Amino acid sequence: MSTMPETLATLLSRHSLGGKHLGEPGPDDAALRLMALAALRAPDHGGLAPFRFKLVRGAARERMATLFETVALAAGKDEAEARIDAERALRPPVTVAVVARIDMGHPIVPAHEQWAAVGGAVANFLNAAHALGFAGKMLSGHKVRQPAIQAAFCDTGETLVGWISLGTPVREPAPGHAKAGAVEVLSDWR
Repeated sequence: MSTMPETLATLLSRHSLGGKHLGEPGPDDAALRLMALAALRAPDHGGLAPFRFKLVRGAARERMATLFETVALAAGKDEAEARIDAERALRPPVTVAVVARIDMGHPIVPAHEQWAAVGGAVANFLNAAHALGFAGKMLSGHKVRQPAIQAAFCDTGETLVGWISLGTPVREPAPGHAKAGAVEVLSDWR
């Protein structure tokens, strides 16, 4: 291929950037709608859309920070460690909770295909954010398994997958981020 299509060049330039490297402005309503529309274009057998995105912005950032701090203290962290959890919640201008709604008994679409749709939706959401000039990172960790945090973000039958931190990049990505190359992930089936 002599020239690379612009869309592919955009996809190949995407990288994750954490909350401490994100600044204002965060994406507005119009940008977030475009990201959601891109997420809905992910492969999704049966069109189930087994995911939801819950926005944490404005005053909700402070409420999430308080929740994270409270849960950290209840889990045995000291006050300084708990405050760090709270501060991490406040860093990105917009945080998007990713919630899965997997129908374990669906007669046609098995759970693993629904989980694949969730992953594809997250990838498309982040790619759209990048194409719009924002940066972000998907985060999870032990917090997604904390019952109080799950209850705050999930309805019955839902699973908290993690959070996408979003904002305007305030620095370039670190050079040489180690990822597998195409040769490590492509092979002929025999």
